[in-house]
Amino acid sequence: MRTILITGPGGSGRTTVAAATALAAARAGTRTLLLGADRDDTLGAVLGTATGPAPAPVEPNLTVWRPDAAQGFRGDLAALQDRAASALDLLGAARLDPEELTPLPGAEELALLRALRDAALAEGDGLHELLVVDLPPAPRALALLALPEELRRYLRRLLPPERQAARALRPVLGRLAGVPLPAESLYEAAARWDLELAAAEAVVADPNTVVRLVAEPGPAGADAVRTTALGLALRGLRTDLLVANRVLPEDAPADSWLAGPVAQQRKTLEEWQGTHDVRTVAHLGRDPRGADDLLALDVPGAGPAEPPVQWPVTDRLAEDGVLVWHIPLPGAIRDELDLVRRGDELVVSAGTFRRIVPLPSALRRCTVDGAALRDGELSVRFAPDPRLWPRTR
Repeated sequence: MRTILITGPGGSGRTTVAAATALAAARAGTRTLLLGADRDDTLGAVLGTATGPAPAPVEPNLTVWRPDAAQGFRGDLAALQDRAASALDLLGAARLDPEELTPLPGAEELALLRALRDAALAEGDGLHELLVVDLPPAPRALALLALPEELRRYLRRLLPPERQAARALRPVLGRLAGVPLPAESLYEAAARWDLELAAAEAVVADPNTVVRLVAEPGPAGADAVRTTALGLALRGLRTDLLVANRVLPEDAPADSWLAGPVAQQRKTLEEWQGTHDVRTVAHLGRDPRGADDLLALDVPGAGPAEPPVQWPVTDRLAEDGVLVWHIPLPGAIRDELDLVRRGDELVVSAGTFRRIVPLPSALRRCTVDGAALRDGELSVRFAPDPRLWPRTR
């Protein structure tokens, strides 16, 4: 199943483009699921028909789903209380009634991740061929796409799977330590969470998944695209297209008030075309509403599958005595880059973004020997550590 994740700066029209993309695919005969996360029914407003917490067909080949974050949050917290019943009783804590719970910040993102997972697991049923996801605005979308990987890393650090091997000794160890040790159900819950997060992470990292950026061509849009593209690159995510939305007509009179915005638009489009595959969507002169307006936008289709993003390791041992890890970071600025080696991981900071990346196996036996940023690619040099690298005769 192809997946198109659509995001952009707030107010750029990403929801409209997502709805138009899904509708055009459905009209072309592709069984399409359109997924949104907004608490307000912005998708329904654009489509001209209400959407809700259950997947519902809105026209042939098009199903729309807007998960209910409140419902999922209540269910998750109720299940957590049940699993932690003994600890809560020991502390004398009062149970929370599901009816008094309201979603915390971030609940919508978690609901969307779960829906992504469910859509991927249902792929074998053949219900849908294309998944179009209306992501939150770019800063929240970047945090959302990073969430599965980061949470799985936290789980592995806090509750390593190998500790489960000692569960038969847990009662004995508890008596010796004089304090209760984590119950087996806690490890079972961690394993279940890890599996769910892995499923969501697999959807994001799948070769058939791409991120499509939507922005209005202008100074603010240019800044937002530059920042978002860097954040996506650090995560190794593929961007297929940059949709320049609400493009004004070029034939505006020179003495019109449109002359200034059109000049800014032209300059931004020229910059984008040097670094992105840009597709323009004309301004209709009104806010699109309903199927006719969405089809009139003539948004780009799903397109062919994109090649996966590669972070290759080059063997230059014979020439320079090093291995080089190539990390594409278009838009990165040298003064805003930082690298820290920590055990078998590399902490990469680029601007406001940070990612902790496991080292490829060959590089774990090396020490960092330097780094350089050229033409949007970060090259990190690794020299073999004589204490760990196998010696040759």
